[in-house]
Amino acid sequence: MLLQRMQEAVQKRTFTKWINSHLAKHVPPLVMTDLFEDIKDGVMLLALLEVLSGQKLPCEQGKKLKRIHWVANIGTALKFLEGRKSAYRGSPIKLVNINSTDIVDGRPSIVLGLVWTIILYFQIEELTSSLPALHTLSSSISSLDSSTSSTEITSPPVKKKTLPPLQGGARKALLRWVQQTATKSLGLEVRDFGPSWRTGLAFFAVINALRPNLVDMERVWGRPNRENLHEAFLLAETELGIPQLLEPEDVDVEKPDEKSVMTYVAQFLKHLPERKQSGSEGQLQREQRKSLRELRMWLDQLERDTIQAQETEGSLAQQYQLFKSLRVQLEMRRKQVEGALQSTQRDGMLTVDQALVKQAWERISKRLLDWHLQLDRSLPAPLDTVGAWLHDAEEALRQEITIQQAHDITASTVHRALEQHKVIQGVIFTICIYKHSYHFLIIK
Repeated sequence: MLLQRMQEAVQKRTFTKWINSHLAKHVPPLVMTDLFEDIKDGVMLLALLEVLSGQKLPCEQGKKLKRIHWVANIGTALKFLEGRKSAYRGSPIKLVNINSTDIVDGRPSIVLGLVWTIILYFQIEELTSSLPALHTLSSSISSLDSSTSSTEITSPPVKKKTLPPLQGGARKALLRWVQQTATKSLGLEVRDFGPSWRTGLAFFAVINALRPNLVDMERVWGRPNRENLHEAFLLAETELGIPQLLEPEDVDVEKPDEKSVMTYVAQFLKHLPERKQSGSEGQLQREQRKSLRELRMWLDQLERDTIQAQETEGSLAQQYQLFKSLRVQLEMRRKQVEGALQSTQRDGMLTVDQALVKQAWERISKRLLDWHLQLDRSLPAPLDTVGAWLHDAEEALRQEITIQQAHDITASTVHRALEQHKVIQGVIFTICIYKHSYHFLIIK
């Protein structure tokens, strides 16, 4: 029981750091301080899944959320996860004994189980399934713990052919990768993700396999465990950019927590040298990545131009003309962006370059929308009020209605939307004519 509590404490710290390393990419960035408390309302959980998947998920937000809204948010997250497919089995992800109310209640074992499933699916399984060298060895791998399901949206975009699943699952694949690429040549015996890592030497071996010039293996041999662990974690963070999810005291124990060690070690797979591909496939992938990066650079430049234009002094008519010019430039790229964001991965997820383009598009779109609202509010009365109302109406029309687990919430949402749309339809045509006529006059 004591060992279980200690391992749960380690998992809580490790998983919280892993989550925060991804929530830092959210717009705006978010920080989770207490895993068991901050996950209850489902807001941060949905934000995490958005970052990992590159997809927008419906979320009930606000300071006055009630338990029924928390349950609905968690239900949305669980339904999203159950709709994904395992990269190994090709079947839907199974959430065993995980339900919305247990997460809302903050039950430690259930919360940790859910986060572990996310880590397995979004990081460990996808990264290990893209190791072709291991697939050639799979026939000789004996059965071990089968486990897992995961996928990491931030992994390098690799267009892969469908491969047969490895025997033993992602845990076995990750362990075999460590053995074959890092520890075997140094005479280190790594049998698990627990005691074999206590000395810190296995971590150094992995770093050495990726960047041979960083580690003097003769120097670290025989040193105190915690000294090795501290230096290895620091080296991985400063030289490879791998977040320090573990503390030396978490690993320098009789039975280190395997899930925490696996979570940390799997991060190294994102730093593998790019594999050789067939000429045509490799060329196509390079062209796609180049095109996505150029598109992101263009969107970033348009955002800088917009910021500069907003700071430019001029009449209201001149400001409208600047806005219109930039908005037209963005719209001319809409079809290109939509085409670029078509997933090429087998699970329908976006690559990291696609996700960055999507974020850049959403950022500049929001900036232009906010600027448009600011300009409309600068119009003489009553057009300032009309402009603000039109923006609110357009926002209402854009909103999607999500089917929630609590059907009374869904029914109430639908009713409010219908009433709102009736009002909008009744007056929007007249106001649009009035507003655009005035715009025409001031621009003329």
